Amino acid sequence: MKKYLLCLAVLLPFSLAAQQPVILHSHNDYDRTVPFWEAYSQHCRSIEADVFLQDGEILVAHNRKDLNTDRSLKALYVEPIVRTFRENDGRMWKNSPDRLILMIDLKAADAMPGVVSLIGEYPDVFDSPEGVQVVVSGDVIAPEEFANYPSYIFFDGRLTDSYTPEQLARVGMISADFRDYARKWNGKGRMIDAELEPVKAAIAQAHEMGKPFRFWSTPEGTTSYFTLWKLGVDIINTDKPAVASLFFSDWGNKNFIMGRHEVQAGVTGTKKLDAATRDFSGFQNEKLQLTRNVPTYTPTYRNDGAKKKIKNVIFMIGDGMGLNQIVAGAYANNRDLSMLKLKSIGIQFYNPLDDFIGDSASGGSALATGEMSWTRHISSNKDGSVEYSPLTDYFKAMGKATGVVSLGDIADATPAVFYGHTSERDSTDRITRYWLTSDVDLICGPGTSYLERPRQDGIDMLSGIKANGYSYTKDATAVDGVKGKLICLDDRMGAYATEETLGFLADITRSSIEKLSKDSKKGFFLMVEGAKIDYAGHSDCFPASVIEQLGFDLAVAEALKFADSNGETLVVVTADHETGGLTILDGDLETGHVLAVYNSDDHTPTVVPVFAYGPWSREFTGTYMNIEIPRTIKRLVKK
Repeated sequence: MKKYLLCLAVLLPFSLAAQQPVILHSHNDYDRTVPFWEAYSQHCRSIEADVFLQDGEILVAHNRKDLNTDRSLKALYVEPIVRTFRENDGRMWKNSPDRLILMIDLKAADAMPGVVSLIGEYPDVFDSPEGVQVVVSGDVIAPEEFANYPSYIFFDGRLTDSYTPEQLARVGMISADFRDYARKWNGKGRMIDAELEPVKAAIAQAHEMGKPFRFWSTPEGTTSYFTLWKLGVDIINTDKPAVASLFFSDWGNKNFIMGRHEVQAGVTGTKKLDAATRDFSGFQNEKLQLTRNVPTYTPTYRNDGAKKKIKNVIFMIGDGMGLNQIVAGAYANNRDLSMLKLKSIGIQFYNPLDDFIGDSASGGSALATGEMSWTRHISSNKDGSVEYSPLTDYFKAMGKATGVVSLGDIADATPAVFYGHTSERDSTDRITRYWLTSDVDLICGPGTSYLERPRQDGIDMLSGIKANGYSYTKDATAVDGVKGKLICLDDRMGAYATEETLGFLADITRSSIEKLSKDSKKGFFLMVEGAKIDYAGHSDCFPASVIEQLGFDLAVAEALKFADSNGETLVVVTADHETGGLTILDGDLETGHVLAVYNSDDHTPTVVPVFAYGPWSREFTGTYMNIEIPRTIKRLVKK
């Protein structure tokens, strides 16, 4: 086994092993539209050419009848490999130390001397520890003949052959016909046990020999690729290099495994966010892992659906949180989330007035005001001349305390729609100017610069908010210790969630609930946003989505605990839109492994779920436009 690991260390350097966890083998590469270059551009690290000897030349073809003197091994493969290797100063890829395997499949033994002669012309490329590894395949060279050829020539081994230690050292990989082990499986669904066990045994046998393993004649497709990878196949055969490469590329950002992570060094971030959030530092990939499942809360259901008075409303908005983001978090966490324990579930559409796909401004405005909106608009009509009244105003008029909490920039669209008004979401100075007249009791999120930097409008914001009766703090977890109106700008809230900070939003939610409960005996309205589920979608960073989703669910649990403690609190959980078109492709229930891909780096028009808990929660079941959520909330609190 140690020999096997050493072999893989040579074939799978860490830099790419973290991103593409297998070697892709471009099978019968000469059949591609552009031989060699297509596979090379897709970072296939093993490329196969079938060869014949004809008139003293080594020609490439699958059958002798297809031979063409223009398609020689030298012209199609050796010359471009040599040129590329030398131009990249001794590497096949500029930004990667990964080695290339050139598999030469002999269709007849008489081609072998010509192959050896041709390869021997370029010792700097083929006879070097960092160079291209030549592996000769075909059943025409017996193991006892290996020693007759130069040491830089390796051979494609077979499970049915016996090797001496010296012969085994010349085996570059072990290959087998997949159909000798699994005839029925077409790459869809699960292999039957009668075929799965022989497949596992074949892979194990190769690994016991200390060699990487390849099947040929395997089915192609996402299920096949994932299954072969999960079973431990080291070199995956493909006749579709572009498809296979796309599936395995950026592997660390497509997979989450509870207790383990396919670590990919570096930062995954995006410049596709809006003005308020474009300075987000990105997700540090090494931190995107959890060592254990996240605890959830099971509600008592004591007052769930009861037709009684609602004193408090907690509105939880997961920015960019579609159903698949929720389900992925649940799969990673042993199919367990607090929000999935709620019994009243609805579906909302969020198309804006001016487009098919909404954004946080239009979706958030609709959730805050109950009025249809336009993209990029913050609780206003199309030209910004009419300000739509948000739920915070409605509850304030009832004498209740109000709060807005966000893990995203406090002037970004979702929090802004609950206190500001403008026809352009990027107008952050105009949005924050509403703090000077706002009646919202608690505004909490990252964004210290809005009070501490000189502004183009010349307003001293710190003096202005104090004149409006606000206190100011930078500690979001301690807001319950401050009475009266408070603006809390805690830049720690702008960072991505890690295992150490996963409960941060839950702590802030609990502290905010305690503050608002004390500030008004008549009750309160609190909006809490989990902002970075959206950031993960814009960044194509699935592990971040899972962690941000689980952190948001911990905050939902705090809302549910409070609702159970007094019986007069309605909790509504939903999203402003979905981001990324997330698709769950595969996984493993036992390990908490989820494989998922984003189909976009932008918002999508898919519907999103609505969960409700507490008095009158059944009123949120069904399918409706997003504007019906705040309208229903307002109708219910009057009862």
